[in-house]
Amino acid sequence: MKAVTWQGVHDMQVSEVPDPRIEEPTDVIVKITSTGLCGSDLHLYETLAPFMEPGDIVGHEPMGIVEEVGSEISNLAVGDRVVIPFNVCCGSCWMCQRGLHCQCETTQNREHGTGASFFGYSKLYGQVPGGQAEYLRVPFADFMAMKVPKQHADDRFLFLSDVLPTAWQALTYADVPDGGTLLVLGAGPIGDMAARMGVRAGHRVIAVDRIPERLARVEAFGAEPLNFEDAEKVGGVGDVVREATDGRGPDAVIDAVGMEAHGSPGAQVVQKVAGVLPDAISEPVMKNAGLDRLAALHTAIDAVRRGGTISISGVYGGSADPMPMMQMFDKQIQLRMGQANVRRWTDDLLPLLVDDDPFGVDAFATHHLPLSEAPSAYEHFQKKEEGMVKVVFQP
Repeated sequence: MKAVTWQGVHDMQVSEVPDPRIEEPTDVIVKITSTGLCGSDLHLYETLAPFMEPGDIVGHEPMGIVEEVGSEISNLAVGDRVVIPFNVCCGSCWMCQRGLHCQCETTQNREHGTGASFFGYSKLYGQVPGGQAEYLRVPFADFMAMKVPKQHADDRFLFLSDVLPTAWQALTYADVPDGGTLLVLGAGPIGDMAARMGVRAGHRVIAVDRIPERLARVEAFGAEPLNFEDAEKVGGVGDVVREATDGRGPDAVIDAVGMEAHGSPGAQVVQKVAGVLPDAISEPVMKNAGLDRLAALHTAIDAVRRGGTISISGVYGGSADPMPMMQMFDKQIQLRMGQANVRRWTDDLLPLLVDDDPFGVDAFATHHLPLSEAPSAYEHFQKKEEGMVKVVFQP
């Protein structure tokens, strides 16, 4: 089959690889019909290169049709249309029973000190072959694979794999009070969707980004756009939003940017240097002395009102990051974060999508491309070119 494979920093290729096969009786094989390109994939493209190996199959936002089932599968049949969450989780361990699927004890990567495995996401998270491919092996499929109706095009349900539950968890963790103000940093796919959900929940939402096209998308759904570069000219995001909120700041901030933030040149240099070192040197550097680009998080800490909440959905990977602990303590900031526990939220989200499109998912993707165009799509998406906000590959 054809699959998108990592071959080196900034080097994604569409390669011929062996077809997946049933390995456990609880597996299914899914023929992929749509698969997303996620902002988190950009971390593999450059920043997390020390934990990648040439030939790794990437991608963690797939859906498709069940092609083959293992002998112990009871909830699925050949021909079922399914969406696959990015967390590889058993659904029955202590963590999964508490809705913490990204901490699944069955697939935790203890040798790296990380949580559950993810599809297509480096040695840190299990090195499980990903979903930017023609076929995908899905373990624990009775629990993992979400059956969806056959009406509507793929885009109606595809984003249950990551974007919708990640944004939903970010908003839930933000705990915005009734009538409160939510600041969303970053209007990429997750920030955009979180802003839409916040508006639908009745909150005042201010969304920050550097790209005018992205700001126009959130404004169309009722959020107030704030151009980061314009804000910097008049004192910064914190000053602008305090002026707009009676001098206090927003009740909650969602950091949907993470370690790809602009405005952190020192950390960016460290990440690039680590990316070209031999793995035996760069892996411990990233694990024990890695620095993130913290501009977005520091903006959140500055902007949020005293006693407010910061919800982090943007991925961070450094272990030696300087944090303004005095300011955080003094402001009584509440901080919640983590990868989305996808299956924790999908039963709430799916019914909202069957007969209606409250979050605009049918038109959410800006680009639908064949898998063969994946290498150029990665490049354009990282550079925020050609109006790319959300790319969907169709194998």
